[in-house]
Amino acid sequence: MSRIKACFDALKAEGRGALIPYLEAFDPDRDTSQKLLNAMPEAGADIIEVGVPFSDPSADGPTIQLAAQRGLKAGATLAGVLDMVAQFRRTNDHTPIVLMGYLNPIDHYGVERFCQEAARSGVDGLIVVDLPPEEAGIIRPHTKANALDLITLTAPTTPDERLKAILADASGFVYYVSITGITGTNTATEDQLTQAMTRLRRATDIPVVAGFGIRTPEQARTASRITDGAVVASAIIKAMAATFDDGQATDASVPTALGHISRLSKAVRNA
Repeated sequence: MSRIKACFDALKAEGRGALIPYLEAFDPDRDTSQKLLNAMPEAGADIIEVGVPFSDPSADGPTIQLAAQRGLKAGATLAGVLDMVAQFRRTNDHTPIVLMGYLNPIDHYGVERFCQEAARSGVDGLIVVDLPPEEAGIIRPHTKANALDLITLTAPTTPDERLKAILADASGFVYYVSITGITGTNTATEDQLTQAMTRLRRATDIPVVAGFGIRTPEQARTASRITDGAVVASAIIKAMAATFDDGQATDASVPTALGHISRLSKAVRNA
């Protein structure tokens, strides 16, 4: 059984949704992001989403764009991100890790080689933001061969017929982009999430998590109660970045991010 499925099965038995916090690899440096990654499960992360820094993160808002720039400046590479996951796996073999990024670095690295090395490093799933379902054939055979879940993205504007088509091969979980826009901007209302989930439940029986625009513990609680999990990204990065001194991490950086994750976790567990 995959780590992602085992996680959602356990959470279903507990009667709650998942908290899925995000970190940008190498932001603002390798050591700081490694410390944060290693400590996230104890702070309450059920699944961890690791962003791969990219020079043109078109789906992301200004907070993650700046984090990606800091990560690239600190020397982030795809191989370096995989090595971070491998280091995490030395002490944690149960918390699922999903890489979120863009196709260009994967294509440049070599799709087959990347999937093989991602699985070997301990990655469980991939979110390739700019890969349309119609073009997923470039990577899907290699994710299947290496037992990696290729996470499907859906949006409020996805038509019903297309929804059925793109969810036919979905695995791991469905990532519901709950707003029409970039990360860290607007937030979907409770009614909007409820209506979306009614539609999604008719199209798939795998877990559905909500992301984009979820910032506060209250919003995470609502999202995780209606869906199977809440992804929180920009709010964590923004809180940590506020502790930086001239773009560099301080002693307060990791504890601040972990404190925010802990508050989110308590809200999700009380949903």
